This record gives sequence, structure tokens and C-alpha cells, in this order.
Amino acid sequence: MIETLAKQIPIISNFRDIVQIKKGFSSDEKNLIHFDNYKLLLRLFNLTEFESKKTEYSILRTMQIYNVMCSRPISIGKIGNQGYMITTYIEGKDAEEEIRNYSDLEQFNIGRRAGEELKKMHQCVAPTHVSSWYSRKVKKHKRYIDAYIECGVKVKNDQKIMDFIDQNIYLMKQRPNLFQHDDFHVGNIIVNNKEFSGVIDFNRYDWGDPIHEFLKIGIFSREVSVPFSIGQIRGYFNNEEPDKYFWRMYSLYLAMCVFSTVVWTLKTIPNDMNNMLDKMYMFLEDHDYFSKLKPKWYI
Repeated sequence: MIETLAKQIPIISNFRDIVQIKKGFSSDEKNLIHFDNYKLLLRLFNLTEFESKKTEYSILRTMQIYNVMCSRPISIGKIGNQGYMITTYIEGKDAEEEIRNYSDLEQFNIGRRAGEELKKMHQCVAPTHVSSWYSRKVKKHKRYIDAYIECGVKVKNDQKIMDFIDQNIYLMKQRPNLFQHDDFHVGNIIVNNKEFSGVIDFNRYDWGDPIHEFLKIGIFSREVSVPFSIGQIRGYFNNEEPDKYFWRMYSLYLAMCVFSTVVWTLKTIPNDMNNMLDKMYMFLEDHDYFSKLKPKWYI
């Protein structure tokens, strides 16, 4: 069926082969389209998402303006009862699977390049119709706290975590409203020949505080590669040390994420709850349940 669809899209109708990509949590159906001398990525999605996908497509075009190393948008449209998006394909392997085979210095340098690319993305300012980061984030947080209290899952020292959030949440009031990749971690980085090749999966984009992007380090990247994680932070800050304010905001977002993660996991992948709790307890212990702002692994 995919091949039949592909033949109806002129720009890829002369394909040589199609391979479905099953990795990731995205609801999109991803397919790698092989031609004689190059490859393209075809995403198929529900037509109800078409307006959102058009915005994502536009964002990929904007990323080209800032010279971000990511997929270049080629075409978007509708075919039958589905929407499609075609982009260039970044050659290489998933860093989450590959990076452990590299030296610490190589891992650090890939992280540093990732941080530099993230900094480029954050040049893009939110459209004027997007409400403030503080108002949106506080509303979300309150909903998650209410859902957490009702859900039946109990996180150790949850009241201490909530108190830390309540004491620091005001700090979000003055934070900027910029583009967020919103899923920036080692699993969405492509590497090739032991070097950074690009960033993928912009479909969860959002607008808000750029520091919020770093919480995925604490949840995912730090477990895979501490050198990469340190490199990403150093690369973002032009090889300088981030200040205490960064670590306070970083810790605040990690703390808030405890409750949203429990609720999201129960709703989306309930069978994975024990695994997600393990990840949470890892970063909670990294910070001694937020008695410390800078995590133990950051050396």
C-alpha cells in the first residue's frame, strides 16, 4: 500500500525501494525512500494533523535560515485520506545506540556540537499569538499535579519535590518565549563516522523557555552518555560554565517533570511505568531530591 501511495506522489514516484522505520513514539508512519544515489524520508499522518504538520514543515524551513543541521523539507500534501511530508534523510546512526562505542572525548565533542545546534534553534522567536511561557506552563503543571494526586502512583518524597517547585515557580515569569525542539536528547541525534550529523524529530516542537530543553539530559541522555551530556551544556554556553540561575531553572523543570511523566506514562505507555520510575529516581538522586541544584554527574 505504501508503494502504491508513493507512486502517486510525483517527487518520489521513481523510487527504487521503500523501508518502513518503526523506531520512536511518534504516531507518524515513517518510511525511508531509496533512489539510485540518495534517500528521502516520507512521513504519513492523519489528515486531522495537517495544519500542525504544515507548521512543523514551516519550522524546518526556518531552521534552514539559521543553518541548523537537520532534515530539509521537500514537499507536503494530501493523498487519499492521509497527509504526507517528505524531507531529506540524515545519513548515519542513532546516537543512543552508537555513542557508547566511542571514546569519552568523541562523546563529549558530539554533545558539544549538539549544544551548538540547539543554540541556533533558539534564535527563533514565538509567534505573537502564543501566550506567555509562564501562563501556559503553570496551567499545565496544575493539571498534572491534580492528575498525579488522583492516579494512585506515589513517588518517594513527592511533597519535598512539590515544595521545591512552589518555591521556584515564580522564576518562569520573566523567561523568554522561543522555539523549543521539546524532545532534544541523545536518541534524536544522528552520528556518522564518530561525528555529529544532525538533529531529527521536530514533530513535538513547542514555544517557551530554552532552558526547558535541557531536562531531557537528566531523564535520558545522562543515562546513555555523561560526556555527551556535559558536552551539550558546554557547547550551548560557548564552552563556558553555566551559572547558578541555569541550574536552578534546570532543576525546577526536572522537578515539574516528575509529575507530568507519571501521568503521561500511565496514559500512553502504562506497561513502561517501572522503567520510567527508574529514570526518575536516577535524576532525583542526582540532585538529592533537589537539595542540590547541580547534578552529581556534572564534573
